[in-house]
Amino acid sequence: MARKMARTPQVKKSPEAKKPRVTDVVRRPAVTSQQIREIVETGEGIVRLAPTWVPRSFLMPGKRLKLHPDDYYALGAHRGGIDERWFASTTPAANEGAPWDEGLSYIVYQGRKFVTLKEAIELEGPLFIGQPMWDKYKRWPVYSKFFDNLGPIPHHMHQNDKQAALVGQQGKPEAYYFPPQLNSICNNFPYTFFGLEPGTTKEDIRRCLERWHQGDNGILNYSKAYRLQPGTGWLVPPCILHAPGSLVTYEPQWGSDVFAMYQSMVEGRPVPWDLLVKDVPREKHQDLDYLVEQLDWEANVDPYFKDHHYLEPIPVANTQSEGYLDRWVVYGKIDGKELFTAKELTIQPGVKVTIRDNGAYGLITVQGRGRIGKFDLETPAMIRFGELTNDEVFVTYDAARAGVVFENTGTEPLVTLRYFGPDTNPDAPNVGDHKRLRY
Repeated sequence: MARKMARTPQVKKSPEAKKPRVTDVVRRPAVTSQQIREIVETGEGIVRLAPTWVPRSFLMPGKRLKLHPDDYYALGAHRGGIDERWFASTTPAANEGAPWDEGLSYIVYQGRKFVTLKEAIELEGPLFIGQPMWDKYKRWPVYSKFFDNLGPIPHHMHQNDKQAALVGQQGKPEAYYFPPQLNSICNNFPYTFFGLEPGTTKEDIRRCLERWHQGDNGILNYSKAYRLQPGTGWLVPPCILHAPGSLVTYEPQWGSDVFAMYQSMVEGRPVPWDLLVKDVPREKHQDLDYLVEQLDWEANVDPYFKDHHYLEPIPVANTQSEGYLDRWVVYGKIDGKELFTAKELTIQPGVKVTIRDNGAYGLITVQGRGRIGKFDLETPAMIRFGELTNDEVFVTYDAARAGVVFENTGTEPLVTLRYFGPDTNPDAPNVGDHKRLRY
């Protein structure tokens, strides 16, 4: 008797889900530069973006991203739960089995997802990100996300440019900010392990890798956990081990999705060896010495790690008496380079203010409602997978420099987070400046 082939698991759809949605993407044969310019002109330099949801098969979603409870596994249980929302992203998610556009933000125009931000910038790069950034990178080289997990992430690192180039990728520095609006519940483990304890040797970590298939390889025995506090953050260069805790995290970062997991088991769930070596040359997949040497040893065993990486918000200026406050929440240089920065803008009810910045940015609203330029802003209470929202936009280079009008039309503070690309804010603070720059 012929054996029946196993079927790929299918997501059961409700009758309502079978109806076409206005957010369905209509793939045009070709989107022209003229169309892109018209979209930007119509929005006076601002474009609305659709929510971009990303699952992770090896993590458990924390369910604080405003996504409807029925939709956290909308892509199928085999893909994993949705625990990330990406903002103004032109970087595809490096997930096995992912469609080509997973992780890419879409521009919304005339009530539907019209074109990816990546495609639009490829056609009209200087219009979106400015000539200097376009000339240097030929893309929007950064993105940001919320990640939201029930428990901790395995102890891992992100490769630097030299290491990532061996597999055709780029390195990935990143930064964290913990928005208070999304962290009224801390979930299971609001602590993050960073680096390695001073005195740890390379042989200690090599032995952890040798024990990979024997259960917990014990790498956390060589690290230190820091209690996470909403309203603070961290700057994390490449090649530094970190095991993020369970706070919802706003994470500006370089436009890459490389990583290497060094912890073999988290919360009783095994971590596949493949997630340790996915961005390592194939001939090095079993080379334990190479895997250990990937780590920036001096930075990992730094006895003053917190002093060199911890961030607290710093006001841009003393403007509270005017009904608004703009604060740096991500800042600092990595290897002497300003790669990304982020600000948190809070506007009180009834206040209208013009905000001028040095360059383009992606923006997400985390509290309240109001307007930005011609567009409504509204923080959703709940989002169905595939629905459009009024909480995310991209502000182009010239519009940001000319000044964007924000207005709070609600009864509570309007709070937005916006992040910037490289070399945009040379006046940004340095790590540690929060101790002296206070109002």
